[in-house]
Amino acid sequence: MKFELKECIEILSRTPKVLESLLSELNDQWVHANEGDDTWSPFDIVGHLIHGEKTDWIPRSRAILEDELGTSFQPFDRFAQFENSKGKNLDQLLIEFSLLRKGNMKTLKELEIDSEKLLRTGIHPAFGEVTLQQLLATWTAHDFSHIHQLTRVLAKNYKEEVGPWKEYISILK
Repeated sequence: MKFELKECIEILSRTPKVLESLLSELNDQWVHANEGDDTWSPFDIVGHLIHGEKTDWIPRSRAILEDELGTSFQPFDRFAQFENSKGKNLDQLLIEFSLLRKGNMKTLKELEIDSEKLLRTGIHPAFGEVTLQQLLATWTAHDFSHIHQLTRVLAKNYKEEVGPWKEYISILK
């Protein structure tokens, strides 16, 4: 599928509602379950998405657009949510994520990105030169990746309980 900013925004704008629909008002067993050591719970995943809204997608987009020669991105702390989410509950995180995403979608539209701007570049600390289009496409795929991760974690709560049907439930493998 060819990248289109309008379609990117359509997906990014829906993510908060998807998360709220899946997670709002769930009990702690669902919210804090994970897949084992060094894995993330739904609570952790939403915290990670919040950190990205604050420090990744829009700040890097602005950096690309404000520097014609390409600017180096600040490294992204993929684990900042563990500290940043302390003392909060999942419903608070869902509200925070929704507000941040709504603001970021407004900002993204205000940047008036055209096909020329999509080709501008920044310097990723691990990948080197990347385009604004790649960054925005990654933001969209990143949402899908964490929605998939989240549903997998939730489903695995019943991995044993499904009994022999486990053989047919691909998300449980």
